[in-house]
Amino acid sequence: MKLLENSSFEAINSQLTVETGDAHIIGRIESYSCKMAGDDKHMFKQFCQEGQPHVLEALSPPQTTGISPSRLSKSQSGDEEGPLSDKCSRKTLFYLIATLNESFRPDYDFSAAKSHEFSREPSLNWVGAGPGLAMGGGFGTAFLTAVPWCCSYNPDLDSDPFGEDGSLWSFNYFFYNKRLKRIVFFTCRSIRLPWDGW
Repeated sequence: MKLLENSSFEAINSQLTVETGDAHIIGRIESYSCKMAGDDKHMFKQFCQEGQPHVLEALSPPQTTGISPSRLSKSQSGDEEGPLSDKCSRKTLFYLIATLNESFRPDYDFSAAKSHEFSREPSLNWVGAGPGLAMGGGFGTAFLTAVPWCCSYNPDLDSDPFGEDGSLWSFNYFFYNKRLKRIVFFTCRSIRLPWDGW
């Protein structure tokens, strides 16, 4: 995975760190190439020892509400294996994990992440209306139209990079464009500001 420079995302990122009342919101959006090189190839080879690249892995139920993934995949793509089914290939799962590793390097290692920690999100309008994308000034609608595949990372508290004390909420979304072999990673969290009343 390689972080790609993107001036539009840099402009959006400048709006994704704000203080609101008693909380500090910190967000960032980054674009990654899915072309593997060097360490990625070695990691992918190790990852594939546990299963073939095209074997489907079960994901957790969506975190958003709306039309069921299978019905939405049929309505948008006309086939059973549409972009929003509740499974993904091990290769796609590797891309998601590698994106996390690259984004949070060197503080966290997500190599042990499992498929059940990820969900395909069928309600893309809900994702686009989320607090972070709303701060992006209308970015959400145009972006989701261009990249309709969305997945979220929902780890347990021990694996969550944002699970520290004072964290109010957080989310991690992946928008995957298979044709361009790109993943856009959007992460955001809210931290309670220290109270000076004592």
